[in-house]
Amino acid sequence: MKTLTKVALLTTTLALAACAKSPFDRSGDGAGGAGANGLNNGGISTSALDPNSPAYFSQTIGDKVLFAVDQSTLGDEARSTLGQQANWLSNNPSYSAIIEGHADEQGTREYNLALGARRAAAARDYLVANGVADNRLRTVSFGKERPLEVCSVESCYAKNRRAVTVISAGVGS
Repeated sequence: MKTLTKVALLTTTLALAACAKSPFDRSGDGAGGAGANGLNNGGISTSALDPNSPAYFSQTIGDKVLFAVDQSTLGDEARSTLGQQANWLSNNPSYSAIIEGHADEQGTREYNLALGARRAAAARDYLVANGVADNRLRTVSFGKERPLEVCSVESCYAKNRRAVTVISAGVGS
């Protein structure tokens, strides 16, 4: 019984110590992440209020566009979002992007990988047509392998039929 109590106290002590501010943490907030200035350790703003930050891109502009069943054609809402993405990328030339193509769980793995590739290419082509340099964009298809929602109803399927623009610092080659 005494051993169990000692283990419990040691575990609690270690857990509390992990929460304490590290003497090596220079961010100013004790969390090891973004400091009071909204910058992470790489000097990139993480504030969703900063229009040049990746957080603003994903939360305010939107990092995903949706597609109809078995389609890779961009709808009006998708073109609007991609137009805003193209504008953001044009104003922030130090970022590159990977466009992920996704599909719902219906159909074979091979079919959905091809459909995801067509969706990613459609989004990429729209960004390039709207001024984003070709060398800053890449595509990848995940098909049905990375669903946002897992259930066999249309509301879930609709969320999984998408292209997601993932931005990162540094221009791709």
